[in-house]
Amino acid sequence: MAPPPLPLIVLLIVHRVYSADDEWSVNYSSSSICAVKGSTVIINCTYKYPTEHQITKMFWTRRLIGEGIEPSDLSKDSEYSERIQYLGDKHHVCTMRLTDVRQTDSHEYYFRFITYNLDGKWIGKPGVTLNITLITDLQLESSGERVIEGHSVTLTCKSRCSLTDRSTFIWFKNTQSLSERTDRNNQLILQSVRREDTGNYSCAVQGNNLTSPHRFLNIMCKIFFK
Repeated sequence: MAPPPLPLIVLLIVHRVYSADDEWSVNYSSSSICAVKGSTVIINCTYKYPTEHQITKMFWTRRLIGEGIEPSDLSKDSEYSERIQYLGDKHHVCTMRLTDVRQTDSHEYYFRFITYNLDGKWIGKPGVTLNITLITDLQLESSGERVIEGHSVTLTCKSRCSLTDRSTFIWFKNTQSLSERTDRNNQLILQSVRREDTGNYSCAVQGNNLTSPHRFLNIMCKIFFK
């Protein structure tokens, strides 16, 4: 008698299809940052990778040379080594601080990380574009050319691009600091102005030797407009 047939074992292999972006990613809090020359910039960043991988290297770069060519680590660059600080970790945070920013720092920056796995590399593209504003970019605008006493006037400190939320503006009248008007608002609102408010006004960003060209504010007496 023939032996009974061996049981048929069916092995079902399930292949999970997923996008690389599901497990590998770099996210920046902002795609564009403007900073005043000489200030400190913080680029907030988070990243993600598969849990079975282990980070071996992570760094910031500004040069993407080409496919297959490893980008350079800014912390090894003499232009940045004294000014760049990695504030992240080997898990999820990749925030970077750059101090004493210069006009030559106007570039697009990327975060790069590498794991032990052969293909375990990732770079955050597109990156973060950093624009550096100079003293000539800071301008003071007024809501009116002629202001009658008793009325209000708004002075606005402007730049060629939006400054970071950390920027604190200070105000001057005839080169003397208006210490009571130091805040994070880029506008100076003068209510019920008087003839004594006539003078040259200018604005600056606290912590930097950057001051706008002055703007003359002339307060006209009410009697001339009756």
